[in-house]
Amino acid sequence: MEAQQKVRQFIEEHDMEAKPEFRIMDLMAEVGEIAGDAAKSTDYGLKKDNLNVKSDEVGDALFSLLSICEEFDIDADEALEESLQKYKDRIEEKGDPGSR
Repeated sequence: MEAQQKVRQFIEEHDMEAKPEFRIMDLMAEVGEIAGDAAKSTDYGLKKDNLNVKSDEVGDALFSLLSICEEFDIDADEALEESLQKYKDRIEEKGDPGSR
């Protein structure tokens, strides 16, 4: 079962419906927790070799992002393919994936 479908079912089974703006704020909070893990584990970048990000925090961010996909009726797999094509086109055109 694909990840987006699992999230959809979980939300439905556990009555976790929410407004899109709350889903977006939740995603930002979860990404902030990943950044917090990175900051703490590296002593705010002073000990880069100590970088540690917890997989459950990444999972929380994925859950939030896939929830947003559900709210906006976006197929996550298709959105990823569009993004990969965009980066591929940039690399072919400019030799760099950046948007500058």
